[in-house]
Amino acid sequence: MNISSHYKLKHFIPWTRRLIYKMLLLSIIPTALYYFAGCFWLGIPWVPVALLGTATAFISGFRNTQTYNRTWEARQIYGAIVNSSRSLGIMLRDFIRTPDSAVHRDLFYRHFAWLTTMRYQLRESKPWENVKTKPYNREYLHFYNVAEWDGKLEEALQPFISEEELHRVLATKNRATQLLAAQSAALKALNEKGLITEFAYVSLEAQLKDLFDHQGKAERIKNFPYPRQYSSINLFFTNTLCFLLPLGFIGEFSKLVDKYGSEAIWLTVPFAVLSGWVFLVLEQVGECTENPFEGSANDVPITQISRNIEIDMREMLGETELPPAIQPMNDIVL
Repeated sequence: MNISSHYKLKHFIPWTRRLIYKMLLLSIIPTALYYFAGCFWLGIPWVPVALLGTATAFISGFRNTQTYNRTWEARQIYGAIVNSSRSLGIMLRDFIRTPDSAVHRDLFYRHFAWLTTMRYQLRESKPWENVKTKPYNREYLHFYNVAEWDGKLEEALQPFISEEELHRVLATKNRATQLLAAQSAALKALNEKGLITEFAYVSLEAQLKDLFDHQGKAERIKNFPYPRQYSSINLFFTNTLCFLLPLGFIGEFSKLVDKYGSEAIWLTVPFAVLSGWVFLVLEQVGECTENPFEGSANDVPITQISRNIEIDMREMLGETELPPAIQPMNDIVL
């Protein structure tokens, strides 16, 4: 997530420079053919270009709205995880009646393990994600680090759970689910020992159910891509429009040749580049907003959120040696 007031041009222009090169090529070639080779048939009426532009604007607006909704829903899910985690922490601390601080610590730390496993699972790459496959995104990766790509889940979990539980969890497919299941089993054992009342036990299990719900919602966004048919049609429409834009501008600026000379036709290039760049950038921005957990600079900052939850819950335990908060790198925090 970018936390500055806006993206700076020194970042945005290089990120979209390939789009500028593309529009320059699409604009200069037909204009040169018109000017030097006398291919006057390249100038087409503006009406079909305008009609296609209107359709493209609608589909681009629809796509960007839906991809933004995916990102906003992902942020809402992690906001709910924050609230549920804080509630779980205060209930674990106060409902479990034992002077043994290790009991509280084990339950708290298992929750930290769940948060860690969740963010590692959500950062796994999917075939439809593009942060690692598209060159303009790969180049931008040097502005920030994705902690889940640099480290191993096993090492990240070691401070939170025992070696036996660690090996058992790592042997499963959905590790976050198994950690919540282990948390439930631990609560059940405490209830059977009489350390948790029936009402408190039911309330704590309800909190685990909420966490399961939040996990399922996050997994739905992670594992179900933005429908490919809408993504594809937007790409087709945008590229077709960018191909026709220079031809339409040639047709319009050819009307100025008699008054201002044949050089007026070269006005096609800057106007076509600017107009095409706008539509191509809308397409690229929508593409980079589709997957809010993939590890892009526009992701929901699940690493920072998880660390803030951990700090809050450690303070509930009375700990004073707290891990540092996640700091932004080049105004980007993940």
